[in-house]
Amino acid sequence: MDRRHFMKTSGVLTALTGLKGRQAGADVPDHSWDGHDFGPAPRVTRRLNQGPFGIEQDEGWFTIASTTPSRYPVRNRGTGLIGYTWEENGPSLAARKGVETLEQHVDKMASLPFVDVLYIRCDWRDVQSRPGKLDLHPIWKLTHAAAKAHNLRVGFRVQLSSPDIQPKKLALPDFLRDKVPLVNIGRKSSERQTNFDFYEPRYDHPEFQKAFQDLNELLASELDGHPSTEFMDLMMYGFWGEGHTNDYPNPFPDYLTAEKTMVGMARLQLDTWKKTPLVVNTQPDISRTGNREVHDLVVRAGGWLRSDSLLMDEPIQIEMLAHRPPWLAVALEEGRGRHYLPEEDTPEKGDYPGSIGGPLDRPFREATALHSLDVGANYWALWTEADNLKRFHEEHPESLTQLQQRLGYRVRPSWVWQKKRYGTAELVLGIVNDGVAGVPGILGAPWRAPTGGCWSEATWMPAVRVPERSGRLPSFSRRAWTGKRWCFGLRSRSRVCVTRFAGPALSPRIPTAPSRSG
Repeated sequence: MDRRHFMKTSGVLTALTGLKGRQAGADVPDHSWDGHDFGPAPRVTRRLNQGPFGIEQDEGWFTIASTTPSRYPVRNRGTGLIGYTWEENGPSLAARKGVETLEQHVDKMASLPFVDVLYIRCDWRDVQSRPGKLDLHPIWKLTHAAAKAHNLRVGFRVQLSSPDIQPKKLALPDFLRDKVPLVNIGRKSSERQTNFDFYEPRYDHPEFQKAFQDLNELLASELDGHPSTEFMDLMMYGFWGEGHTNDYPNPFPDYLTAEKTMVGMARLQLDTWKKTPLVVNTQPDISRTGNREVHDLVVRAGGWLRSDSLLMDEPIQIEMLAHRPPWLAVALEEGRGRHYLPEEDTPEKGDYPGSIGGPLDRPFREATALHSLDVGANYWALWTEADNLKRFHEEHPESLTQLQQRLGYRVRPSWVWQKKRYGTAELVLGIVNDGVAGVPGILGAPWRAPTGGCWSEATWMPAVRVPERSGRLPSFSRRAWTGKRWCFGLRSRSRVCVTRFAGPALSPRIPTAPSRSG
């Protein structure tokens, strides 16, 4: 080959791949998430004046209201405690044994005063049994009815694979078993010692891809933008849809095929679900299927993060969760001790490596719940056992009480000033977030006067800051300034707008202030 021709051709290819490299799925190495450039924050179309508000700007001012942190729960979109109506093994233990009905199980969970979100985690076969049509398990209808009755929201995951039902069944619907090749990935690993082999589908097969697109389009037509929908877990590779198959091999012929397939499936979901936050698992790429590329793609698209363990998370997962972009939410769970059985309530006494986290001074479930605050979580999973949860909270109230007071974001106007400027009244808010997480998206601040007029602008804010925002009041508020007398009757109600979602976020109302004279 002509060396000069080879160098020219290589240079052209390098230039082209440099322009399109990210779109082509270039390898994303491990990196620090703290300060990493994931692209711009959500676009704010009507940003409030961010200040500073120097004294020379105004023609008079007064602090007309103030608020202090509340110890009571505040139920908001984008944050909360999650009660499971169905997990990978089914409903509550009592319902599995036939001691209680599905209806009783769901109603018990929805009735717990500290539950904010109901959650379904089921297999693909539980939502579809034939091509072109959904056949939702009854748990879906029961969960949405309970959410509506109790003013809750619903999150969900559809698993493409689960080891828990093998070898009798696969997560894959039966109508695909003869169309999609299955790969034997073995039976013994450091995690499992079984007397049967596990099987994974060829995710890259055309029939799988066709059915997967059909599944997403059917689900999105039913649930994307539904008033009850809170989030959907991204459908990922492997066991429980977590992005791994333990230390079993993956079913792909090579890494590039695996990465291309799973990145393509993530992109399809992002393109299909336009109004629902998608939540990607932070599982490291132990199965070599392109998880880092999927993480990068989803985060840049405004997707949220989750982990299905906590104390046993790898350092890189804690790095990702704790140092994510501040406009993204995090959902956490810990599977160990999920049933809240009385014998599991005692503190852990063992030492590393005999027990997770070493000796603990409190029950494991309480310790892990409190650790969710350390990474700034928005959601914490409570699993399926309503009766045991109620008893546990009565006997060990500290963890859930703290989570209700600190989990996620808790926004309030700590200071409210009224100023006169440009011949009209202006409102300045000193906003405080008492939660451990940022607002997952854009925080709006509508204000309404007794006369019916209002203005509404928006901004985004991370956790633990006191940013000041201002907006001038329109003509209806001319009576708000009368010489040295202040008359105020505005009410506030914040609104959170996520990249793929918009919903109300409650904040303390500013009470009508008495007239002040000075």
